[in-house]
Amino acid sequence: MAKIGSVIEGKYEILKLIGRGGMSKVYLAMDKRLNKQWAVKEIEKRARDKNNEVIIQSAIDEANMIKRLDHPSLPRIVDIIDHDSVIYVIMDYIEGEPLSNILEEYGAQPQDLVIEWAIQLCEVLDYLHTCDPPIIYRDMKPANVMLKPDGNIKLIDFGIAREFKDQNLADTVSLGTKGYAAPEQFGGKGQTDPRTDIYCLGVTLYHLVTGKNPAEPPYELYPIRYWNPQLSGGLERIIQKCTQLNPEDRYQSCAELLYALHHYEEIDDVYRAKQKSKLRAFSIVAGAAVLSLAVGITGHAMKNHTNNADYDNLVQMTDKEAYLKAIDIKPTDNDAYLKLLSVYKEDAAFSVEESAELMKKINPNLQEFYETPHYADLAFEIGKLYWYYYDYGKTETSDNQVTRMKDSIKWFEDAVHYGSKEKDYYEMAVIYRDIGKFNRDITLHIEEASDTGKYAPYLQNMKELMKLIENNEDENEIVKLELYKLAINAIESYSRKFKLDGISEKEIRSVYDFIKKSTNKVDVTTDKTHAIKNEIIERFDTAEKAIENAYREE
Repeated sequence: MAKIGSVIEGKYEILKLIGRGGMSKVYLAMDKRLNKQWAVKEIEKRARDKNNEVIIQSAIDEANMIKRLDHPSLPRIVDIIDHDSVIYVIMDYIEGEPLSNILEEYGAQPQDLVIEWAIQLCEVLDYLHTCDPPIIYRDMKPANVMLKPDGNIKLIDFGIAREFKDQNLADTVSLGTKGYAAPEQFGGKGQTDPRTDIYCLGVTLYHLVTGKNPAEPPYELYPIRYWNPQLSGGLERIIQKCTQLNPEDRYQSCAELLYALHHYEEIDDVYRAKQKSKLRAFSIVAGAAVLSLAVGITGHAMKNHTNNADYDNLVQMTDKEAYLKAIDIKPTDNDAYLKLLSVYKEDAAFSVEESAELMKKINPNLQEFYETPHYADLAFEIGKLYWYYYDYGKTETSDNQVTRMKDSIKWFEDAVHYGSKEKDYYEMAVIYRDIGKFNRDITLHIEEASDTGKYAPYLQNMKELMKLIENNEDENEIVKLELYKLAINAIESYSRKFKLDGISEKEIRSVYDFIKKSTNKVDVTTDKTHAIKNEIIERFDTAEKAIENAYREE
């Protein structure tokens, strides 16, 4: 068992145990060279599964399988280390919560959100099924789906995935999770194929939208409207077709299922009944329309007037609950969101719970938000909130700066994509986005030996951002100090890389002197900023030595 504080291969410092299975342990680790967090899966070479078979080869096969994959909803594996009596698999650290935890805490999830997740899961399963050879996941369930802070999902745990083989008549062992597994997963009842994953996905959607665990009484998948009559008949039909016992009666591919999910309203029985009645009722409606128009306009105007008044009153208040209620009234208006962001910043920490709260409000309205002229303004502010204040993954001994940057990228990307070059923040949003992407991707570039030429643009972006912030009198001390900390870390970590990219020692020292001078100028007013400032000052000597070592004449 890896010890907390130990360092693997002189690179990965073990921070804490974050997961444990019957055959492995998962740790959070910090890459000391890149200041990046990874998940480290430790597998004992002598570990055995429930069939008393040594699992090390299957674990390595799993790792090598994932290493070949490339999809945004799948984790990456960057290293496999054979170390004495264990194997370490180094992979992406997936920030967020499993959907099983969200179900346990909040119960059934909103239908629109479940359909959004279903589409993402269907897309990643379709990717796996169209690999060569196809990969059958076989363990879809809420516990294996991670919801990231940005609202997107990641599929984890490929422990029982397998490559599909045409010549196989049946799987040889029973694998899967009781309640979610398809009948053919219980050995000898046929070979698992893409339709197996469709069954498991259907059961997962059932659990998410009803809150009813299929592995608990009544151990039966009732139509979802049995539990909640307000749910869509179209979604009910989709789930029922996914979970047919006979694979021939299910959707035959994820592409077919994906189409159904995008058009679920059109197969709703209520929707169909309405469409049929429209023609019959047209003449009646047309006659009544003239009469009701005046009444409707008056009522609509009165309702809007009331809603506007309520909204204005709520945004004038000073508590978070008022702002959340205001967002419910006008879900695509910036004012309440901006007030809410200010509340999140008050204690200089944006918590995981606050992030989930914000995403729960904004994600269902994003498609409509994209059409508004002011969405880019809000996206930029949300990006800064994650960049400077998000506290996910932070410990007493380890900062989470890279984590914060990664979670902000989507929002800065939106600020750029939906914004205008005339906006005063546009240039800054581009730089934030590009710095975030550099820190997100550089490890993979290093692993693939494709990092040459990446460092000079990164340094230029750092210089531009420091200049913009230095010239903005409204920027607070946290913003300035976090940026100086990032810059001093870049000098510590990449001085040799800067030299190889053609950056002169004079230029690097100019950046170093600017950081040193600017840091000392910052007046700190809180314990948090005092600690950040001291940390930067303590790293000056290390950074200067890094420059000396990199540019020393050979």
